[in-house]
Amino acid sequence: MNASSKSTHSHAADGLYLRRRIFNGVAIALATVAALFGLLFLGWILWTLIAKGIGGVNWALFAQDQPPPMEEGGLKNAFFGSMVMCALGILIGTPLGIAAGTWLAEYGNRSKLGTAVRFVNDILLSAPSIVLGLFVYAVFVMNTGGHFSALAGSLALAFIVLPVVVRTTDEMLRLVPAQMREAALSLGVPQWKVTMQVLYRSASAGIVTGILLALARISGETAPLLFTAFGNEFWSTDLTGAMAAVPLVMYKFAGSGFANWEAIAWAGALVLTLFVLAVSLVARTFLLRNKITHD
Repeated sequence: MNASSKSTHSHAADGLYLRRRIFNGVAIALATVAALFGLLFLGWILWTLIAKGIGGVNWALFAQDQPPPMEEGGLKNAFFGSMVMCALGILIGTPLGIAAGTWLAEYGNRSKLGTAVRFVNDILLSAPSIVLGLFVYAVFVMNTGGHFSALAGSLALAFIVLPVVVRTTDEMLRLVPAQMREAALSLGVPQWKVTMQVLYRSASAGIVTGILLALARISGETAPLLFTAFGNEFWSTDLTGAMAAVPLVMYKFAGSGFANWEAIAWAGALVLTLFVLAVSLVARTFLLRNKITHD
């Protein structure tokens, strides 16, 4: 190869390298602008929430029931209702989700039925929550005499929890090395003991993380509860009757035009956001602990 040919190839390589650097710089710049754009609006939302909600966070917010217009009060009944329905939703959805996820990972991993179940679960995972609320309304509420209830609200929330736990359990169990299964089975340990004592123990951090993320999601759901729990202005412990929830009260109070109701709505939104933040931090802690343990 002569000097002229080498010079031509060198110039072509330099030009290609320069173009790649330019494209890379432009891509990084656009990605940075997009990230800053998203963070700007996120910061704006959080600042507005804190500025308008911090003034309403006091003892009365947690100690008094929701008030009539132009009177002082709080969200005690709504906090209790949200706690009850979220807890029941987790209790209903978690065992079913773990069982289904275990079957997918251990028995239906390569079968056509397992593929179909994963597909349906993905659809359910991405389904709008209002559709799930309408489904529970049509199947449960209408068939119980049209009575709204905390049980119906919990069932709607459980349908939101279920696909999250199924997906998390399935993924976490499939990450457990096959050698652990083979070692336990070679010792004569029954399959159910391998699942309970080996696989669940190894995947526990990831499964708990999925449950916590599901809890964070359902704690702010409003649409499913509109068709199921409906809401209640008074303190109620009757699971077969209508029950208040923080998202429902926020929905009602935020656009009411009454200053005291709007202040309570902003305060409830702030408390709910802080709760979701706390649950997310706990979930990340579990994930980090699991990563450190495996490393």
